Amino acid sequence: MSDFTIFDVQYPPESKQRVIVNTDAKNEADDQYAIVQAILTPSFELHGIIPAHFGTGKSATSLQDSHDETMLLLSLMGLEEEVRVEDGATHAMPDESTPVDSPGARLIIDEAMKEDDRPLHIAFYGPVTDISSALLLEPEIENRGIRVVWIGGGEWPSGGREYNLSNDIHAANVLMKSNLEVWQVPRSTYRTMGVTYAELIEKVYPQGEIGKYLVEQLLEFNAKTNPHMEYRSLGDSPCIGIIMDPECGRWSWRPAPTFDMQMHYIHTGQYRPIRVYDNVNTRFIHEDFFAKLAQFIRRGSKL
Repeated sequence: MSDFTIFDVQYPPESKQRVIVNTDAKNEADDQYAIVQAILTPSFELHGIIPAHFGTGKSATSLQDSHDETMLLLSLMGLEEEVRVEDGATHAMPDESTPVDSPGARLIIDEAMKEDDRPLHIAFYGPVTDISSALLLEPEIENRGIRVVWIGGGEWPSGGREYNLSNDIHAANVLMKSNLEVWQVPRSTYRTMGVTYAELIEKVYPQGEIGKYLVEQLLEFNAKTNPHMEYRSLGDSPCIGIIMDPECGRWSWRPAPTFDMQMHYIHTGQYRPIRVYDNVNTRFIHEDFFAKLAQFIRRGSKL
């Protein structure tokens, strides 16, 4: 077998995509896959991972849980010293005027304020507390080329309950009312990212300690919450696909809505357009992950 891997392909620094990942990593069992895929994407210039809270409904220590899960993944990959990790907010914004300061919000501000013509992609796998807090703490970042890629919000055009949105509706409204560029992947789209147990066992489980853990924690989560299922939607992974290839799905520009407390869309037409993805190329995203993980292990767990 050839030793050639994606990690041997040269990407000039100026051509790489600037990326920060914000993740409620221990909320379910899919963030883990999207975290690993981001780390293993050599065309990304990964500036850091921000563990995020996921409310109090599942855990009273959700931010710490996300932090610990992020560090576990890095440890299993042998990369704990290679990736910057800065914790986000411990809780949701209390209203639309009050930011929740955190090292994660400060990381966003610091990276946004650097002199760099490339967009700064911030992939949100959970609530958007940290970008909205950063915006309130330093309004100048609104003009610094940030591109927010958010897994969240209900099906268009009506909306309704959606988990990531539910954990900070105020922050979502701050984001939607801003002038930041937003790419939204709503629930109706991210729920199509299904993979079966058979596929995961064949393609992920054999790939070192990290592959074994990714599959086992997913099986354990499903056994507790959905024991009838033999599949899981890797619903956070579209963030990676559409940063790699913005045409990795059908999308359209639509005036940004806001949200009421029942999480329905409010369409006033008064805010700038956002990009909404109606579908994504699941094959492109999943197969990219499977190949990168296999090549990472074949290379000896080194980037």
